Amino acid sequence: MSHENKSASPLLAHLSDSEAAILCSELRQELIENVAKTGGHLASNLGTVELTVAIHRVFDTGCDRLVFDVGHQSYTHKMLTGRRDEMATLRQLGGISGFPKPAESIHDAFVAGHASNSVAVAMGMAEARSLSGGDYHVLALIGDGALTGGLAYEGLSNAGQCGKQLLIILNDNGMSIAQNVGGVAEHLAHQRMRPQYLTIKKYYRKMMQATWLGRKIYQVTHNLKRAIKQSILPCSMFENMGFNYLGPINGHDIGRLTRTLQYAKGFKEPVLLHVRTVKGKNYTPAEQNPDAYHGVEPFNPENGQPNKAPGQTFASVFGKTLEDLALKDQTVCAITAAMPGGTGLDHFSKLFPDRFFDVGIAEGAAASMAAGMAKQGLKPVFAVYSTFLQRSYDMLLHDIALEGLHVVFGVDRAGFVGDDGETHHGVFDVAYLDSVPNMTVLAPSNFAELKDMVTWAVTECSGPVAVRYPRGREGAYREISGQRESVCLREGWDLTLVGYGMEINDLLEAAESLAQYHVEAEVIKLNRLTPFLSEQVVQSVEKTGVLIVAEDCVRAGSVGIRIAAELEQRNINARVRLLNSGDHFVTHGTVAQLKQRLGLDRDGIVQTAMEVLRHAQSTAGCSNGGKGPG
Repeated sequence: MSHENKSASPLLAHLSDSEAAILCSELRQELIENVAKTGGHLASNLGTVELTVAIHRVFDTGCDRLVFDVGHQSYTHKMLTGRRDEMATLRQLGGISGFPKPAESIHDAFVAGHASNSVAVAMGMAEARSLSGGDYHVLALIGDGALTGGLAYEGLSNAGQCGKQLLIILNDNGMSIAQNVGGVAEHLAHQRMRPQYLTIKKYYRKMMQATWLGRKIYQVTHNLKRAIKQSILPCSMFENMGFNYLGPINGHDIGRLTRTLQYAKGFKEPVLLHVRTVKGKNYTPAEQNPDAYHGVEPFNPENGQPNKAPGQTFASVFGKTLEDLALKDQTVCAITAAMPGGTGLDHFSKLFPDRFFDVGIAEGAAASMAAGMAKQGLKPVFAVYSTFLQRSYDMLLHDIALEGLHVVFGVDRAGFVGDDGETHHGVFDVAYLDSVPNMTVLAPSNFAELKDMVTWAVTECSGPVAVRYPRGREGAYREISGQRESVCLREGWDLTLVGYGMEINDLLEAAESLAQYHVEAEVIKLNRLTPFLSEQVVQSVEKTGVLIVAEDCVRAGSVGIRIAAELEQRNINARVRLLNSGDHFVTHGTVAQLKQRLGLDRDGIVQTAMEVLRHAQSTAGCSNGGKGPG
């Protein structure tokens, strides 16, 4: 898509301040009502309603490029850009995404789901505009949380020096970046943002730039003003990077926001606008507990209570197991990257404040910090979502695996996570962790196995260890195998079914269904994925001649690919079918819906098994079913 010329006015340019305020109130109420039904990110969206409306009063996002950081705060933007009536489908299969998605709308400039990259992306767009002779504005909306990631500062360091039109909007909703802002600073900031001041400043600069002497005088006064301002206002870091700093301003004052954005729009060089907002604004439950309402399941909008009572999850079991280990061993430490609640470490942080470390959205730093701890004799455990562990790959190799350091990774949200979609599914770790030398990867299928494997990983294993487990609750399979490698859960002679993690539930159900067709399936559960020992699987396939491997991961680098390669090397002639997410990104929807679509549920596995067996019989010229126990 080309963005060479401006073709339309901003969507909300016609609104007065009072009309815009009424719209904000309506949007905020609709956000609460819709997210209460679908689930999603609530507090962050409630906090950015006025800011988003103000942006759409000043900029045309169909042409101007608005880059969200993370993108979980983009719901209001979606509602203002033709998707208001589709909010009931938010994060539902076939509905709109919970994150910006260019395939959805021309107004979504860039895919966003992970943090801290927006400034670098926006700078790239600004450079592309210059090279192509385009005429549009580029904005990046980044929160103070995303500024805990080093990538944000890499972007800021370069963007401030680029000399191009680029507006960075810093949404400060609680990290207190500018702690030295007191009453005097707030007063001066308010005066600097007054329309009269901005108009005079703009006119003065234009007039002084007209002559050689004027430019010299302007430079002297500008430097003097900057020196005074930096001694009082919290802008020195950004101005030292090369930005024109504006703010801080009230992010819920729609009129002032709009005027400031209009002023910032006139700059032809990088600008950083510091906006203060309240997370969960105007919804009492979310304002009082913004962390709990960051990402929510469906709830009662009247009181904010979830529709389903919270129960035990893999994350909570992981956290409790780590607490038990830390009580016995003073060297056990826990690290997280801005996810203490999501990874089940909230209670650990209170029990062991000296042994709990939240590094912010800085997964690479967390991995390197764990390496340093392990090198000095501690037992660090890094709890991290699978999709975010990707950001630590170089540290896994260089800082940890190269020296064989004993670091344990609690890889949460492994496999399909459901409603958050492409940017959050944990479908790549099976492949990339297997590529790390000296790595051990374990895959529990229930709470008991998770507890057993985490305990073994911390107390007995050496080198780097990853224990990967899914989001949410356990399935029907509750036994504990007690094996470190693999175990046969059901004997059979017609075909071999292989899987791990939560997929074991679908395989066992499929085996029961196949028995009704007089097909006896052998079910082998893998407990250790890396290093993979295939002997039990190979022996089973030699007996049955048919193999189906079911995994909630991408095809490339999957365990199924490794087994197929092993069979080929051993010259074992077998019919092999691999069920996985393929070689593409998986959309959003419930886990059950996604597994059904990919053929990874019970019915899909049964259908695949019957197709393979029918084809095998047809090829062999047979008319009858399985081999029998013979």
